[in-house]
Amino acid sequence: MGFPRARPRRLRAGATVRSLVAETTLGVTDLVAPLFVKEGLSEPDAVPSLPGVVQHTTASLVDEVKALAALGVPAVILFGVPVRKDPLGRGADAPDGVVQQALRASRDAVGDEVLLIADTCLDEYTDHGHCGVLTADGRVDNDATLERYAAVAVAQADAGAAVVAPSGMMDGQVQAIRDALDAAGHREVAILAYAAKYASALYGPFRDAAECAPAFGDRRGYQMDPANRREARREVLADLAEGADMVMVKPAGPYLDVIADVRACCDAPLGAYQVSGEYAMVQAAAAAGWLDADAVAFETLLGIRRAGADFILTYFARTVAERLAGRG
Repeated sequence: MGFPRARPRRLRAGATVRSLVAETTLGVTDLVAPLFVKEGLSEPDAVPSLPGVVQHTTASLVDEVKALAALGVPAVILFGVPVRKDPLGRGADAPDGVVQQALRASRDAVGDEVLLIADTCLDEYTDHGHCGVLTADGRVDNDATLERYAAVAVAQADAGAAVVAPSGMMDGQVQAIRDALDAAGHREVAILAYAAKYASALYGPFRDAAECAPAFGDRRGYQMDPANRREARREVLADLAEGADMVMVKPAGPYLDVIADVRACCDAPLGAYQVSGEYAMVQAAAAAGWLDADAVAFETLLGIRRAGADFILTYFARTVAERLAGRG
């Protein structure tokens, strides 16, 4: 019996040939770093459920943005934690709000070297922890919330955000924000829509970092049902029709099928958010000695890229960038 003439193993024999024929690549320019900035801190405060992640002061956040810029990371997304919260989340669009201050300071420090993205939502700022304005019976009022999102987006653009990222999954949020930005003279500010954001159990550590766990109930009334796949395409196409410049799937790892579906149905830039629970599970297993965190981080990110994501929001951004730069 003869041996097969075609032998795929020839193309796996060494690192050089594997690199040459690789179908998917992961580079530093594929990464977006999520950063938290908290009002009233005198120094950064570690987030226990997210090892290696901190709530920043404005000054330490600027230092981190500079460090990421030096590594070639092209973008960051900012989440704010205010001292005072209220039912309407007024701190989200206050001119001196914590994210607006961080945006101005970061813009002054790095200019256009790093794309500054602002998460546009209310959950960090409301005393009830939900992503919008509530009705008298405790439901999120979709249309009243759109007015608040529009005001927040304009305030973020005024402060220097190049991209606003509405994450509340309200119907019509992209259209409301686009109209408000254009009316305020911010036609050049792009919208990254959290177009397919699922009501996932993987957000726990983020809620620790952003201090935004709901005071009652949950967010299943407005975030997507994890059982639904086809619905994501409808959500994405609706956001694009309303004026979204980029779209996002969140979480990433458990929703690779959704990422692939979105990639197949549209040509818009596609992001995926490797969320806090995905990151925390890897770090916890690594701390127990069960796996190599750096290797798993790289493999999971490569898988998200292979599914079709153009860029990935990930808490591994700095460590992976350091590894790619040969510093890790």
